[in-house]
Amino acid sequence: MLQNWLNIFIYQLKHNKLFTALNILGLSIGIAGLIFATLYWNDEYSYDKWNPEKDKTFIVMNDVGKGNIFATNSAITAPLLKSSTPYVENYCYFRDYYSKEAIQFNGKTEIVDKIFSAQKSFFSFFPYEFKYGNPNTVLQEPQSIVFSEETAFRFFKNENPIGKQVKYDDKTYVVRGVYKIPGKSVVMPDAITNSIEESLEKHKDHWGFNYGLVLKLKKKSDAPLVKKALDEIFIEKNYKRQARNEGMTLELFIKTYGEPLKTIVIPFENSRLIKGSYPFPEGTGNLQFLRILMGLSIVILLLSIVNYINLATANAIKRAKEVGVRKIIGATKRQIVLQFVFETTLTMLFALLLALVIVEVSLPFYNQLLSKELVLAGSQFFIQLILIFILVVIVSGVFPAVYISNFEVLSVLKGNFSHSKSGIWLRNSMLVIQFAIAVFFIIGSFIVYQQVQFMVEKDLGFNGSQILNITFRAQKDKEQFARYESLKQEIKKIQGVESVSAGAFAIGENWSSRGGLHYKNIPEVIIQQLGSDFGMLEMLGVKLVKGRFLSEKLASDTISNVLLNEVAAKKMNEKNPLDKIIDWQGEKYKVVGVVKDFHYYGLDTEISPMIFFHINTQKWTQNSIETISVKVSSKDMLQTISALKTFWSKNVDSEYPFEYTFLDKNFAKTFKKYEDQRNLFALLNVVVILIAVFGLFALASFSMERRLKEIAIRKTLGAETNMLLKELSKQYVIFCIIGFLIGIVPAYLLLQKWLENFPFRIDITLLPFILAFVSLLFLTLTIVLAKAYQVTKVDVLKYLKYE
Repeated sequence: MLQNWLNIFIYQLKHNKLFTALNILGLSIGIAGLIFATLYWNDEYSYDKWNPEKDKTFIVMNDVGKGNIFATNSAITAPLLKSSTPYVENYCYFRDYYSKEAIQFNGKTEIVDKIFSAQKSFFSFFPYEFKYGNPNTVLQEPQSIVFSEETAFRFFKNENPIGKQVKYDDKTYVVRGVYKIPGKSVVMPDAITNSIEESLEKHKDHWGFNYGLVLKLKKKSDAPLVKKALDEIFIEKNYKRQARNEGMTLELFIKTYGEPLKTIVIPFENSRLIKGSYPFPEGTGNLQFLRILMGLSIVILLLSIVNYINLATANAIKRAKEVGVRKIIGATKRQIVLQFVFETTLTMLFALLLALVIVEVSLPFYNQLLSKELVLAGSQFFIQLILIFILVVIVSGVFPAVYISNFEVLSVLKGNFSHSKSGIWLRNSMLVIQFAIAVFFIIGSFIVYQQVQFMVEKDLGFNGSQILNITFRAQKDKEQFARYESLKQEIKKIQGVESVSAGAFAIGENWSSRGGLHYKNIPEVIIQQLGSDFGMLEMLGVKLVKGRFLSEKLASDTISNVLLNEVAAKKMNEKNPLDKIIDWQGEKYKVVGVVKDFHYYGLDTEISPMIFFHINTQKWTQNSIETISVKVSSKDMLQTISALKTFWSKNVDSEYPFEYTFLDKNFAKTFKKYEDQRNLFALLNVVVILIAVFGLFALASFSMERRLKEIAIRKTLGAETNMLLKELSKQYVIFCIIGFLIGIVPAYLLLQKWLENFPFRIDITLLPFILAFVSLLFLTLTIVLAKAYQVTKVDVLKYLKYE
């Protein structure tokens, strides 16, 4: 029986080469799309799956109100929580960023990109595999350091490095261990130190939010109680103390300065996919984009299946007599269903193999779009692949098989089935669905393109062209600002340098400092604190709205004068905020200017209230300078950068390589992910249109070839080519219009939902819908008319000589 089925399948393959090729290609593209999405999905959900401690681990963050989430914590809270409640088994503070520094060993210097600092309890939360050392003790001693296997090899080759000394951050560290990370994690450092312990000791009574914090609870269900306890600690140890210092009751203090922060305690598992702030340095995933990609991939596969079913049911008419004859000689309905499912399974097998080839060839491009390193490893998703295969076979195979097996013997042997309303209705419905999906993708692709283009072209409020941000490493026992001041004049002397400044911030980066601003009786304003040298705002081209910039000619500008941006000025509820006295950092300051709002993080976040001040105004900013900004002339720029590099190596830092970024390119990284989404959506759009074109071409070809005798008769009776073309194509135009009307509703709703992620966004206009309709209609007419024109050139005698 199987041999017979195989022979029939091969026979059909030979006599329907075009339809078979289009079917296999369409299905392979759909399956490939779902494989791509599955690889991405598996990768995003693979983080820390290996970690046996993930179920009991919780991350602590803080909601300070008005949408401001601090991913960091005070050094005060965790020790108090552990000593005053029975819920906590252990806790660990850590830096929420990696350091990139030079590490020296035996005269050899290596730049290590990802140096992480955490408490000694870190490895009880992240139990990496240790090649050398005991994870329970490696961070116990002061100035201990552990390396990843790869980093250890760079310094020590295959030697056991335990006890060896390296120089890092102008200090000597002792190597205590070498580890290997079992799988992907939210913390994947090249080296780990316990240097945070010294900082925690220094800030043990300080309420500054500087550290990431994870807790290991004795019982998972205690998380709400932990949150409540942390909220109480903040009120008891912070708010009540501040209220006493101001001579207020707690109620009056809250009324004057706003509600206390609210602790957020979230489970560690899959936390990487939350939206917003996150304390771990590997950053977060994009859950919304992940869901969109998976959803679109399923839609594309659905389109491929619809295409297959449509062609299979159309092609079934050719085989109707075969089915009728088989039924007459005794074939059961079950046998016919199994035969057609068998043929579908073989077709799907070819499509799956081609899909895997497409994925393997296209994976480097896909990785580039997603900034990933995905690999096609069957062991990672073979179960999902089998499920996809079985699902596709069932959906696309069983339905046409049952449809074919229900042919009435007498009808098909008389040749009447091809005119049955049920067969025509089914194929037409499938074609309309294809048109609707294609409309959705065309509209979506255009709107995504418009939004990303809007972000690229929008006035950012500053001009970052020709401005270099040069990495400025701190040195032990030397104040950063004083070092910068001694270099500033020398850098200015380099030919091609137009201006030099520095700030304790970096536009386009995800880090900055925030504090509370108070004015009269308004609630506390959480404000972004941007300290810089004179001339920084002028260099950036930030516009002045009112007042003046800070000037080195006025001594008060380094002591008590500040500027605000427009958002912060509005929060004061003053028509003219100039010369008004505000309370900030526990001191009084005078507002001498208001600058125009500019984008700091990116166009997918609101512009925060900002305060601008000279670095000397706040002592804590003097050692927070991590970059020096240099504006260079556009003429001979390469020579200027080369001269800066030579100067830097000789006079600033001979151990660390000269590193810089252009400010405008650095900011461009903030919307690169959306540019990648645009490119990916455009690619999916092309794929969908191709599949729809395959289906339309094959169905139109089949339908028109069934009418060759009719066309020959019409021509004999005098029908002109134009009339025939109109008659053959009008139904497809109607299907195109119906599909368009169906597709515009989900397109509008889902794209409007996507645009809600952007505070600065386009409005959806009629243009994308008009272009989608025109594009789809053009494609439809091009394909249908080309095929119709071909069939109108039939040889009349060939089809009528036996009539």
